[in-house]
Amino acid sequence: MEPKPLSLPLKLVMFAALIIVLFPVFWITMTAIKPPTDWNASPAIWVPSEPTFINFKTLFDPDAIREYGVGGVSQSATKAVFGSLTASITATLLSVAIGLFSAIGISRYSGSSKATPLIILSGRMFPPAAIAVPFVIIFSNIGLIDSYTGLIGIYVAVTLPFSTWMLKSFVDDLPREVEEAAMIDGRSRLMAHFTVTIPLIKGGLFATTMFIFILNWSEFMFALVLSYSNISTIPVQLAKYVTATAGTLYGVQAALAVLAMAPLIYVGYLIQGHLARGMTFGAIKQ
Repeated sequence: MEPKPLSLPLKLVMFAALIIVLFPVFWITMTAIKPPTDWNASPAIWVPSEPTFINFKTLFDPDAIREYGVGGVSQSATKAVFGSLTASITATLLSVAIGLFSAIGISRYSGSSKATPLIILSGRMFPPAAIAVPFVIIFSNIGLIDSYTGLIGIYVAVTLPFSTWMLKSFVDDLPREVEEAAMIDGRSRLMAHFTVTIPLIKGGLFATTMFIFILNWSEFMFALVLSYSNISTIPVQLAKYVTATAGTLYGVQAALAVLAMAPLIYVGYLIQGHLARGMTFGAIKQ
């Protein structure tokens, strides 16, 4: 059936929604290329007449912004970028690997309880603020506070319900007969999963990996409460661009935000076809 053309009121509503969604991206991008004199100008300057990359340079050269008479920042963003890459990539790989075999177990084996998927998902029913303090106490007692090991561990714990449920929906769609045919050909049950199940759901596996990476890359609450001086991530670093003389360095914050957004936009573009399905945990079948 051919889709119906959009009515004019619906087009206007969609256009308004598009403006609302894109305006923060436009504003933060413009702020990132404004000189310090334009950050808090009144009336506001929408597009700078003399764009500059001094804010981006300040991220990795803290004293660069002094040429505008503004006090330098306390530290470069190099450590935060390294921390975000290390924690996000490692936690994503672990979460997807564990979630994959959990999904296969739930989908294919009758021994798993029907309540198991809901119990796994229950971890996401608690707000991060409610479980952050217990983790801080536990990690302090076992020496994992302010360490990448502890941060990666909590990232895996937080994203594992998503990876399990997303991958379960892709495994459910795969007919059991293809695995049974592989076992008739002499493969063990485990090898059938490695040689048949995983290759046939590689599209969903890729989409899940990208989605979990987005969650880990943008996580703020746990990174804030579990890091002191040894580790840092980009979301935490964003809150540190405040000086005693100039106040909040909006341009430098915006520059780091633009750098943080770039991989998310690219990843979101790659998985756009799977994102709605992942967010509904397989409720929408393609």
